[in-house]
Amino acid sequence: MKLTEEQQAILDGEKGETLAKVMKTLVMYGEAFGAETMVPVTSKYNHLVTSFGLGVIAPVYDLMEQLIEAGALSKQQFSADPRPLDPNVPANFLQKLIFNKFMYNKQDFYEGQLQKLGLMEKDAFTCTCYMDEVGNKPEKGEVLSWSESSAVVYANSVLGARCNRNSGIMDLMGSIVGYVPYFGLLTDEGRKASWIVKVETKKKPEAQLLGSAIGMKVMEDVPYIEGLDRWIGTELNEEACTYLKDFGAATASNGAVGLYHVDNLTPEAKECGKALVKENANVYVIDDEELKRVKQNYPIVWKQPNAKPKLCFVGCPHMSLQQLKDWTDKVEAGLQKYGNKKVVIPTVFTAAPGVLKEFEQTDYARRLKATGVITSYICPLMYMNNPLCAKMPVVTSSNKLRTYTTARYFTDDEILLLITRGGRRS
Repeated sequence: MKLTEEQQAILDGEKGETLAKVMKTLVMYGEAFGAETMVPVTSKYNHLVTSFGLGVIAPVYDLMEQLIEAGALSKQQFSADPRPLDPNVPANFLQKLIFNKFMYNKQDFYEGQLQKLGLMEKDAFTCTCYMDEVGNKPEKGEVLSWSESSAVVYANSVLGARCNRNSGIMDLMGSIVGYVPYFGLLTDEGRKASWIVKVETKKKPEAQLLGSAIGMKVMEDVPYIEGLDRWIGTELNEEACTYLKDFGAATASNGAVGLYHVDNLTPEAKECGKALVKENANVYVIDDEELKRVKQNYPIVWKQPNAKPKLCFVGCPHMSLQQLKDWTDKVEAGLQKYGNKKVVIPTVFTAAPGVLKEFEQTDYARRLKATGVITSYICPLMYMNNPLCAKMPVVTSSNKLRTYTTARYFTDDEILLLITRGGRRS
């Protein structure tokens, strides 16, 4: 790798042994992917994926302590993924015991380390750091050192920033030295699409289901999506961005998509159009039957497939303020329609602490609480990692949560029926 004088000086140890090790790690990482140079990180803030204080990741705490002691702190403040624990989320005695004594028993200690390293604020824990209420929203063209698959794909695709799908800790190292290896989605060539996806549905496709189908088909490649603008418009307004938030999370988790282009909608697609598509690109046509086929092929991993759900999660990735308001209206209407006063399945809506703070200032918060729905800042995935929770029949409208846990996927409309009416789940 060809380094600048400053980068070489860091590697040679002129700024200390610890920074030299950080630079060496980044150089080795870049060379593994064929990077020949490094480029400056230009965003104001960073985002870290590692937010959970698992007792078994002692090497992470040791590494963090070395960085802190050497003064090798992040050049940027950063947000981090959601916390794994919230006492408001339903859990029995044994589940809580495992959470607090055997799983996330280093949570307070680790959060203290993150604050010393450069955490934006005490409650900057969310997978949707780009929400206005959180404040970590990069500009078009900025180079990031982020991780968290759903945040990276949103930043690349909807905001037009540039970031590779970094792993945990690697995200922090890029911020510490202020440089990242130049390869992949940071390059113009790496942002070109090798797939054309034609959306030919007769109705607006479910965001999480469409994203799942595309992710499983194209895997880590870049898709150029045609026909979706018919359903979500040609402007990146709040409704379109919310759709793309959930859609992108599914492409990134059900596959490994780090960037997609939507014809007539996303920034680079509006600027360059079909020039973003490589020659001889593959073509994938998605109609209603294809989405039905994809959904029907999801495995059901519950021990008893027809079990009555014991918990429902909505908000993976975290919900927006408008989603919380819209769901409040829908839950109230559903309960009224089916003659119930409260949701018939314990239900948790998750959102960023900043979003929940804003939500609490509205009348919607009082109304939603009256339906029995719990709001939380928790990471549902971290909750489901508890082996006792994994045995529970949990339902969700998140394809990301379905992919990584034993939770069972249903569309938003199906989830609404389950929590307001109950009854048959197929």
